[in-house]
Amino acid sequence: MVLVTQHAPNFIAPAILENSEITENFDLKKYSNGQSVILFFWPMDFTFVCPSEIIEFNKLHLEFKKRHVKIVGVSIDSIFVHQAWQKTLPKNGGIGKINFPMVSDIKHSIQKSYGIEHPELGVALRASFLIDSNWIIRHQVINDLPFGRNIKEIIRIVDAIDFYNKHGEVCPANWEKGQKGIKTTSEGICEYLSQNY
Repeated sequence: MVLVTQHAPNFIAPAILENSEITENFDLKKYSNGQSVILFFWPMDFTFVCPSEIIEFNKLHLEFKKRHVKIVGVSIDSIFVHQAWQKTLPKNGGIGKINFPMVSDIKHSIQKSYGIEHPELGVALRASFLIDSNWIIRHQVINDLPFGRNIKEIIRIVDAIDFYNKHGEVCPANWEKGQKGIKTTSEGICEYLSQNY
């Protein structure tokens, strides 16, 4: 299901917060407080690819924060399993302290509302959704279970959206922060192509 350009489904669910407190009523939209959100799903705690992704998001959480983007993660595990996973050191298969909320989707309702439930296994696919401050999904990526995400690519997309919003210019293939965009005119694309190809 393609959700880009659509309003993001909101949810209220149990979560372990970035301060390690547990809440039964985590409200995604309320938590966003008018900021953008990267909402990402992983299949299950205490597995294999998942800890590498969560730890990488955690390592880069300040990069998201300085771009005014909040991170929220979701899986079908209980908040108590999330808590146990955080209390387990990475060298023992855990993830350690995490600086963003981890939501419990035991009833699978959140992953179904985003259309990313594995058809046979019932777990979430490796999906990420970038929700802007107007609550519109601007970017989504979904990987099959064996393949981890490139978290730095998500930051690149955040930068591209910010660039477009500020300058009104579109971002070409392989665009990186600090590079020029393309003016959306015949002259603009001709100028860009003549300079780069």
